[in-house]
Amino acid sequence: MISTAIRMCFPAAARVVAQKADEINKLNVFPVPDGDTGTNMSLTLKTVVHEIESLPDSASMEDISKAITHGSLMGARGNSGVITSQILRGVAEGLVPVKSEHATPADIAAALRNGVAVSFKAVRKPVEGTILTVLRDVSVKADHLAKNRDMTVDDMLDQLVAEAYESVARTPELLPVLKENGVVDSGAYGLATFIEGFVNAYRGRSEELTDFQTTVSAGDAKGQVANVVDIEINDDWEGSEYRYCTEFLFHADSPRFDEEACLRYFASMGDCELLVGSNPDFKCHVHTNRPDRVIRHMIHRGQVFNVFVHNMDLEAQERTDSIRADKEAEESDARKPLGFVAVAAGDGQAEILTSLGVDVVVSGGQTMNPSTADILKAIESCNADEVIVLPNNGNIRMAAEAAATACESSHAIVVPTRSVLQAFAAMFVVDVEQSADQNAEAMSDAIADVRDGEVTTAVRDSSAADGSPIHAGDVMGIQDDSITVVGNDVAEVTLRLIKKMQDEEEGDTITILAGSDLTDEVFEDIQDRIAEMQPDLEIDAHRGEQPLYPIVFSIE
Repeated sequence: MISTAIRMCFPAAARVVAQKADEINKLNVFPVPDGDTGTNMSLTLKTVVHEIESLPDSASMEDISKAITHGSLMGARGNSGVITSQILRGVAEGLVPVKSEHATPADIAAALRNGVAVSFKAVRKPVEGTILTVLRDVSVKADHLAKNRDMTVDDMLDQLVAEAYESVARTPELLPVLKENGVVDSGAYGLATFIEGFVNAYRGRSEELTDFQTTVSAGDAKGQVANVVDIEINDDWEGSEYRYCTEFLFHADSPRFDEEACLRYFASMGDCELLVGSNPDFKCHVHTNRPDRVIRHMIHRGQVFNVFVHNMDLEAQERTDSIRADKEAEESDARKPLGFVAVAAGDGQAEILTSLGVDVVVSGGQTMNPSTADILKAIESCNADEVIVLPNNGNIRMAAEAAATACESSHAIVVPTRSVLQAFAAMFVVDVEQSADQNAEAMSDAIADVRDGEVTTAVRDSSAADGSPIHAGDVMGIQDDSITVVGNDVAEVTLRLIKKMQDEEEGDTITILAGSDLTDEVFEDIQDRIAEMQPDLEIDAHRGEQPLYPIVFSIE
């Protein structure tokens, strides 16, 4: 059902935006370079996720639409967050009329058109080369694709991801301030990131997007974005005419509250004025030098709460200082003989890899594969003569090998790790005094004895390795890319999978990582039950914080 897909995919997409928030922040130069777009979009999406997850399992698409509208309105932060809230509201409301269980290409195109209508109405002076441009371009693409009777939803969504990134890459040609600073629009990039995260979660992405007949691949489109970005330091920025980004929630006292008069007042006090919502509840936003007057004006017309006033001069300077520090660090880092790049799907995984000596961790995993451009950038940022790349997923291996081949600044080698746990084992045998080739050989030997297990939830009906049926919502135990255990409880499936693997070949040590959705209490209970079931098995447990997979483990 559409409601089920959104409940599954929206949180996953929000996590991707949160992971890339700092990257999005540094692109932020319009309307002012205050470096908060990624943070604001992430906080807005986080509130929506909370609203969606609070709904009962029986919630309809109409219920979810109301949750998205309310959550994004209450949680909207900054100019980008408020506009994002209206995009989400428009698309969600556009899906409510769909009567069938699954959306068609025509339904998706109609929802996007509604998103364009709602968001453009909320912005009094839309500017080309921003988040709204990308939304419109994606909507136009959807209308074109929906006319093809042979178009499937999966193919359409993939092509919309590519169109989003292509549109982002065009933003500097539409907005001169972006071109002057060598960046793409931050809000536009944030929206494309969200769309890609959503589609990857929906598709259960286990491979990179491939080339399409009507457009370049999403990977190539992302590469275009990467080629545009060369962030400049804004020391010569003289500041906006207005200093304070002022935003708050407002509850009108009267059903006759005049929205247009309110917006005219905001415009007289500053710029970037926004008033979104419907009587009596609104989100207000304006850049002004007199937030006190704006708030006082609204207090006489209703109730004001959740007030945030940001000094954009100070935020712009913080952004400049951060970019300068990054550039100085890049320039001052001495080139070293051997570096390491690894892919990780969660903060906990990344922290462990870093502690083991990995120089650059690329965010990605089973449902959000990094592109060749992402991995190539990571190899180059190692600033090393030789670099070993650990893809940690069979579906990322080809992108890693392509990046290694394309790298001209370093000799790069891929050790074909299938999981982050194999990467742990590989890093344990590293000898930095040896060459990359010698280390790669030792690391390959080390991972040969690592057997992996994963536990996740089925998003659609399928079959297990023995042919038994799997239904959407079932918990699956995966061994060597084959579904071998099916149940309805994470702990139960984990224990059965471990027992099966131990019965096949007894190991001495199990390394086990908890996913982002698994509580500490449940994780500790699983460890206790493993210790009781396998008393001779040494347990090495950590928080991996990987999405979608509550448990991943390896036995050696």
